[in-house]
Amino acid sequence: MQNGVAWLPMKMHRTLFTSAALLFASAVCTAVAQPAAPATSAPVYVPDTTHQNDPMPPGVLAWDATQKSLEVTNGLDFARFVFAFTNVATAVVPVLATNFSYDTNFTVVTNTGFWSIFSGHKYSTTTGQVITNTRVVTVTNSITPVAVTILNVHPSCGCTTAELPTPPWILPPGTNSTMKVSVNLAGKSGMLFKSVNVATDKGKLDLMLRINILPAPPAPPMSEAERARGVAAAKIDRQAVFKGDCISCHAKNVEGKFGQALFAQVCAVCHEANPRASMVPDLRNLKDPTSDEFWRAWVTSGKPGTLMPAFATSQGGPLSDMQIASLAVYLNQAFPSHVPPAAK
Repeated sequence: MQNGVAWLPMKMHRTLFTSAALLFASAVCTAVAQPAAPATSAPVYVPDTTHQNDPMPPGVLAWDATQKSLEVTNGLDFARFVFAFTNVATAVVPVLATNFSYDTNFTVVTNTGFWSIFSGHKYSTTTGQVITNTRVVTVTNSITPVAVTILNVHPSCGCTTAELPTPPWILPPGTNSTMKVSVNLAGKSGMLFKSVNVATDKGKLDLMLRINILPAPPAPPMSEAERARGVAAAKIDRQAVFKGDCISCHAKNVEGKFGQALFAQVCAVCHEANPRASMVPDLRNLKDPTSDEFWRAWVTSGKPGTLMPAFATSQGGPLSDMQIASLAVYLNQAFPSHVPPAAK
C-alpha cells in the first residue's frame, strides 16, 4: 500500500486488462453480427389463370344478354352497346358435422385375442364373441358466394373497344356492374358482326354484336332561296361546296367510301337531284366522249369558271387519289358515252 492505495501485482493488472478487452470485443462483435430485421411488404394479389381458357360454366356471371343487335343510320360515328351483369358465382365447401352418429349394424368377431390389439373401437364382451360399434362421421356441403376476377377482355378487331377498369377487375360476390362496348363505323356499311371475348378466373365467354347500318336518309330538297345562295357562292369560289354548311352534303362521311357509294355521297346530291339545276350537266347526255381518264381529270381538278369544284385533296377537296380512281371507273361504267371518240 502506498499513500493509502493498495497496489496489485503487475501480472494481475495485465490479466484484468485482457479480460476487459475480450469482453468489449465480444460485445462489439455481437452487436455487428446481429441480423437486420427482415423488410416487410404488403401482400400482392395474384389471380388464378388456370381456367381462363376454359368455357365459362353456368352460374358465374348472369348477363342481361350475351347477344345484342342495333340498327344505326349511315353516317353515325359509333355503335354503342351496354352489357349489364351480376356476379352470382358460388363454391361448394365440404364441412364436417360436429355431432357424430353411430352405425346400428354390429360386426361380430369370434377371435377376441386378435381384434383386441386394435385401438379406436369400443368393445363389449359376450360369451365367445366381441361386438364392435363403428363410428360414422356425417359430411355436409356449404354453398358460399365467391369473387370473380375478369382477367382480360379482347374485342374481335381494332374498331371495337370495351370500357372497363384496368384488369384484373375483381368482382366481389353479388356485384352488379356494366361493360360498355363501342364499334367505330367509319367507312362501313351493311350488316356487321363483332364479338368481345371476356376471360375470367372461372372461364371465358363471347359477347356477340350485330349492327345493321341503314342507308342515310336522302337530304331534303333545297329551297329556291337556298339554291340561289349556293350558286352565288359557287360563282365566287367553286370550292365553297367544301366549306361552311355545304360540307354536310358535299364532303362529309367520305372516309372509306369508293365507287358507287362515293358517287351517292358526293356527286348525286347535284347531278341526280330532282329537279336538277339547269347549270348542272346531265351525266347521261354529255356532248363529249368519255373514258376513265376523262372522269378522273374532271373529278380531280373540276373546271375553272364553272360550278364544278376540284375534289382532289391536293386542290382543297375531300377525296384521295384512290377514291377518285374508283369513282372514275364507276362513272365510266354507269354513264357510258354516246359520243364516238374523235378521229385521229
